[in-house]
Amino acid sequence: MIYIVDDDDAVRDSTRALFEAYGLTVRDYPSANHFLDDDRTRERDGLSCCLLLDLHMPGMSGAELLEHLKESEISLPTVVLTGRADAQLRERVMRAGARALLEKPVNSEDLAQTIRQVLMDHAAD
Repeated sequence: MIYIVDDDDAVRDSTRALFEAYGLTVRDYPSANHFLDDDRTRERDGLSCCLLLDLHMPGMSGAELLEHLKESEISLPTVVLTGRADAQLRERVMRAGARALLEKPVNSEDLAQTIRQVLMDHAAD
């Protein structure tokens, strides 16, 4: 299961298509609040899950969502995507539990490989 949280419809659609082509189940959300409001995101028992998260969104940012998940003791391996990364932001999201931070635009094969690696690492934990 891949959860995609990104306010850009085109990014969500293309990323969904990429992961569905790999045979993965995808749920996508236009905002952090939509993700948090979906009760199905809590039903992860037995599922290998990953959150693909945009940082810069209206309302709750991706970094704020990560911090909220950490404070709520929700362990969800996360790959962060951003078009504007700096050292301070990288440190903030990694401290909040992100497993990887990739800068947009990202090559689809690199993204898929990163997600596979994060899922394998999480399964080994």
